[in-house]
Parts: sequence; C-alpha cells; structure tokens
Amino acid sequence: MGEDTEMREGDPNLLERKQATYRSLDERYEIHGERYKGQQYSQIYFTRLHHMRNLLSSVTPKWKPHVPVNTVLELEAGKECIIIGTIYKHMKLKPCVLDEYSKERSVVPLVRPHNFMHPDDYLVLEDDSGRVKLTGELVSPSTFVTGIVLALHGKETGGGEFLVQDILEAGLPPQIERPHDSREDKYVVFVSGLNVGSDTFNPLQFQLLVDHVTGHLGDENEQEIASQIVRLVIAGNSVEISQCLLTGQNIASKDHAKLSEPIKELDILLTQLAAAMPVDIMPGSNDPANFSLPQQPLHRCLFPGASVYNTFLSCTNPHEFELDGARFLGTSGQNIEDLDKYSDAKSKLEFMERTLRWRHLAPTAPNTLGCYPYTDKDPFLLESCPHVYFVGNQHKYETSVLQGPDKQLVRLISIPRFCETGVAIMLNLRSFECHVLSFSTNLDS
Repeated sequence: MGEDTEMREGDPNLLERKQATYRSLDERYEIHGERYKGQQYSQIYFTRLHHMRNLLSSVTPKWKPHVPVNTVLELEAGKECIIIGTIYKHMKLKPCVLDEYSKERSVVPLVRPHNFMHPDDYLVLEDDSGRVKLTGELVSPSTFVTGIVLALHGKETGGGEFLVQDILEAGLPPQIERPHDSREDKYVVFVSGLNVGSDTFNPLQFQLLVDHVTGHLGDENEQEIASQIVRLVIAGNSVEISQCLLTGQNIASKDHAKLSEPIKELDILLTQLAAAMPVDIMPGSNDPANFSLPQQPLHRCLFPGASVYNTFLSCTNPHEFELDGARFLGTSGQNIEDLDKYSDAKSKLEFMERTLRWRHLAPTAPNTLGCYPYTDKDPFLLESCPHVYFVGNQHKYETSVLQGPDKQLVRLISIPRFCETGVAIMLNLRSFECHVLSFSTNLDS
C-alpha cells in the first residue's frame, strides 16, 4: 500500500483535480419547522410591497425631484405625481380553477394555449389604499406580469384612470466585488433535464458526459481540462416517473420497479460523479420533491450510493452559492417558464434580465406559480446581484452578459434539456466565459 502511494505521488503524469472554496447560501430558501396554519397569500404581497416601496421611495427624489409621491387614494385629476404599488395584470385568457368544473357543461371545448395573453389585457396598480387602472403607451401589458412593484410617474385622467408618463423599476441590486482574475483556469459544469426513465433519456449519452468530466475519456489535453472542473451543478428534472403511477392510488406490486428504477439508475450515475468531484443536485418540477417554490432538497435516502460521499450535495431550488468568491444563483426553470406563459419577450435571456431588473426571482409567485405562504418574508427578493445567473430545462442554450448602471456584470446562462440536446455548459471561473459540451451517440454521418 505504501509503495503504491509513493508511486502515485512520484508520478509526474498524475493529474489532481483542482479545488475551489465553496459556500452554500441556500439557507434563505430552506423551510425549517414552518407549518401551514391557514395563513393567506396576501402576507407575502404585503411584505414585498413594503420592502420594494422603501427601496423605490429612496431613489424617486433623484428620478423626479419636484414630483410628489402619492397613494392611489390621494390621486387628483390632472395633477402629476408618482405612485408606487404592485402591478396586477387583468388577463382574459388566464386559467381559472372554476373552469375545471364548468367545462363539463360547456359546449365549446376549453383551449389550453402556450401563452395566455390577449389584446384586451390591461394593467392595474394597487397599494395599501386602493387600485387604479393604468393607461398609456409605456405600460405594455405584454411586458409586465402580476406581482412586480413599480414606481409610476403620471396623472389621473378624467375617466379615473392613471396615464403613465414614465416608469421606474428597482434595477439591478448591488453586487459584491467580482473576484480578481485568477491565472489558472477552473470550470463549473451545468446540466439539466436528464429525465432518467423517460423515452428520450439515452443512458450512453449521459455516460459519455460522466466519463468526460471525470477524466476517463479523451487525450491528455482533455483529461487536463477535466481535472480543472471543480463542480458539477445539475439544475432540475433529473428523473421522470410515469404520471399514471402518481394518481394517489395504491401502486400494484408489478409497478413498484417502474417507480424506483429511474431513481436507482440516477444514483448509479451520481455515485460515479461524486466519487470524482463535488456535485450539486437541485430538484425540478418532475422530481420527487415538493411542488411549490422554494423546492426543498431531494432526500438523501433516494441516493444511497452518492450520499456516502461528502462531495454530494442535495440543494434547494432556487440554489445560491459562492465559488472562489463568485456568487451563483439559479433555478430549475419554473420561474422563467411561468413568465413565458403570461408575458412576451424575444428570448428566455430577456425574461432573466427582467427578473434581475425587477429584483425578484419569481414575480408571478404566488399568483400563477406555486409558492409557500410566507408571513414575514419574501425569499425571492434579490438583495444581491449574482455574478452568474443560470436557469435550467430550457429549449436551447443561450448566454449573454448583462451590465448594470453601477458596473454590475452578470453572466446569464440558459441551460438546455440534456435528454433532448445532449448539451452541457462549461463556465470558466477565471474569465466567466462559457462553452458547450455536446455529446451524441448518433452514428449516422
């Protein structure tokens, strides 16, 4: 044993995996001992409005120095002022739970469109004193969603509506100092949408990824790059269990294997990864975790093999952490997918930018996105600007750099579903540049 150790230590060709300092910031998303006691969701809106109003009130004097800040109740026709409140978007096509009961009596079949926007949609601003309908070219209903807090400059019209002349968003939050450029390369790999157990899952394709990042594939150059990977982040939807097994009824003994096999297969793959490097796994909408945000960590008993290693970390969704001083924030995609249903943008990256500018990770929660009914806080409020903001389970890979007015720099990453694209993303911690790892088992030319 001693001789083998001496040989390994003396081997000049031996590659050791690089290390990076890691600090989890998931505590704000963890639900400890909190119980549902009949509390209403209005509390989370009150908390959000109070926090954001204080923030916006502090910057309105610089924005419009001579314009007074009024409540909705204090509006006077023709008098210019600023009002601060929560946006509510009235949507004609927004699904209603009562439709599930009325559809049986309806002759016209209910259509489930991808996007619920309609030309007749309009915006309302609401504060503690009341609400007022918004008009004007600046307040495009297609851009905004229910739940965001804005400061609006304008005046009340004769018809009792508020004509918006200018809009102030909270803007990007302050950012901690970016780590100084290191001389050595270190990489973080992001992957999502493995969907182990689904028809689209290709075991060989994912095994290629595992072998590549653990250094078992490629030439010396590729193995050296693999040794510089300091962390792998799995951003949700790692397994897919057939919906017919999740009806709440007792499962037949012959179907038990269908329920457990995808998780067992995932554990085998995670064990290989955790034996070689630190791994973070986040829950997604398809995973065996709570449905509402913030999703709590997948239970370690699901992964008896991988959880033996202290390099294996089951995380919350959203997931926030620091790596060598760089701050990362990401979700498994539910917040962006919900924005895509109730608003419009050129790309998923634009939705990501909006959440940063609105200083809220999931503005549509709890209106259309499941959320825990907090009473004294809103954990999705962004108090610090990340250096890297990633979202999993998207249709394609996209990335850009967002620059804020106070020199904030954010690398935005849209991570595609691996089971559909065979693509993982590699981020260089030194330069914050990204490149694609693409794996294919198609032998056709």
